[in-house]
Amino acid sequence: MAVVVGLAAALMVGRLAQVQAFSSGPLAALSAAQTVRSVPLPGARGAIFDRNGHDLALSVNQATIWADPRLVADPDATAVALAPVIGVDVDILRRRLGQEAAFVYLARQVDDAVAEAVRHLDVDGVFFLDEARRFNPAGSLAAPVLGQVGIDNTGLSGLELVFDRTLTGEPGELVVERAPDGVVIPAGMHRLTPPSPGDDLILTLDRALQFEAERLLAAQIVKSNADGGVVVVMDPRTGEILAMANLEAAPEEASVAGVRGVQPSHKNKAVTDIFEPGSVNKVITVAAALEERLFERYDELQVPDNLRVADHTFTDHDDHATAMWSLNEILVRSSNVGTIMLGQGLGKERIDRYLRAFGFGSETGLDFPGESAGLMLPVDQWSGTTIGTVPIGQGVSVTALQMLEAYNVIANEGRWVPPRLVRATVDRQGKEHAVPAGDSRAVVSEGTARAVTGMLADVVRTGTGVNAAVEGYTVAGKTGTARKPKEGARGYAAGKYVASFAGFVPAEDPRLSIIVMLDEPFPIYGGAVAAPVFSHLAAYALRHLRIPPPPAPPPAAPPDTRVLDAEANDARVRGEAAPIPTTTVVPGSTAARPDGG
Repeated sequence: MAVVVGLAAALMVGRLAQVQAFSSGPLAALSAAQTVRSVPLPGARGAIFDRNGHDLALSVNQATIWADPRLVADPDATAVALAPVIGVDVDILRRRLGQEAAFVYLARQVDDAVAEAVRHLDVDGVFFLDEARRFNPAGSLAAPVLGQVGIDNTGLSGLELVFDRTLTGEPGELVVERAPDGVVIPAGMHRLTPPSPGDDLILTLDRALQFEAERLLAAQIVKSNADGGVVVVMDPRTGEILAMANLEAAPEEASVAGVRGVQPSHKNKAVTDIFEPGSVNKVITVAAALEERLFERYDELQVPDNLRVADHTFTDHDDHATAMWSLNEILVRSSNVGTIMLGQGLGKERIDRYLRAFGFGSETGLDFPGESAGLMLPVDQWSGTTIGTVPIGQGVSVTALQMLEAYNVIANEGRWVPPRLVRATVDRQGKEHAVPAGDSRAVVSEGTARAVTGMLADVVRTGTGVNAAVEGYTVAGKTGTARKPKEGARGYAAGKYVASFAGFVPAEDPRLSIIVMLDEPFPIYGGAVAAPVFSHLAAYALRHLRIPPPPAPPPAAPPDTRVLDAEANDARVRGEAAPIPTTTVVPGSTAARPDGG
């Protein structure tokens, strides 16, 4: 008997030694797997600010409710108790709590009242975790530009997507050792790797100006019964976008900036959607004719009321007898026939070259998701009538931003400057890093730009753009009323138009450029519906940004406009700047004439 007992004891000792010697590692790992918990700690997403430091997008910690199903004693009863509190279907909760897992989400990023109600239930196996939730303190302001963030704090659209890597913080981790009942063991493993926040963005947008742009646009959409509209405000010298509004008609319960019946567009249409610009595009045809020295500003052409081009007859918007009109008056009157004659003089190759030099047919470099390059037919695909349509802004499609960039060329003394939406990033140490601007390029000479500026000023003084005037300032700009192409078919949709106005102010020293575009408004004319929005918004922006009017010139005799133009041309040849005429007499001009879309 003693031998048997001794043998059994020896076997037990041997087995114990074997376990200790050869199995301690796997057993220890198994024990750790059953007691050690790793809790992810997401890094805070960087904030987005306007140019003056006002909050546009912030991340705020919210409670996320999760469970360890192994610690939930009664999954059915727990699901029934939680469902009405957290707003999740009871069957969904039953399935989650019945999983063979150590971690399941029950409700993410709930508000404080919901979290407090769950805490009062005091349910075993249910825990809380702080997660950052994205908030826009200004509501829907600039929503299509800022974009959206998903439940996991990743950018889904807009600037949130473009700068996702910059804004996203580095995650951390909390490793703790818990007892089987889920309680943290005080003397157990405890390791913290703190998360790091993402960088902040400082935009070029001005929050107050953005609000006013959306308010005025919303009011005009409702007033004109338009389908929607776009407004872009820029500093033409730097390419900085100060406001970018994208709105559309909506049910009465929706509202933007206090205006009912309007809502933000689901995308940034100023850069993603294209339209045929119509008469606002005539500025490029006129600038090209001047730059190529085919005509001077006051050279006269014999302009009939209609013009046959291939198999189509083009007409002016107002019936008139054949008349001798200068380039200045052709633009002021928004004459289709006169502009087509300039295009014929240029020829299709030069027209195409200037349109592309002004930025058509290529992306602006803003790098915004979904940005369109517009539509331009290659020259070898032009039909017989294209030489008549393109010079007047039909048969070519652009984004609102591209069209405003073309006006910036004129405002910026002939140079194209790339647009910008982000001024700087701010790292976790609070150091600001400027975002470099893109490369600019020369498009037309300074003399041509100043001559066209004078012509655009006359458009607002006595032509189709009188409703864009701002008291005390000289506004330079152009109206546009363009037919809308049919969707999925050739030709134009009956009775459907896009109305626009693009321009800059003060004309003598441009500090602001603005484009206003309304989709299917009534009345249809850009001078009637878009120009007034420009006027009110420009007046507000000039006050808000404290841009004074230019000093009044000393009294002088009215200049001989033809001599002045000759002087301007001489200066252009020498590469010098010529003054913008402050007095222009346009024989036969009529204020508030209907726009020549």
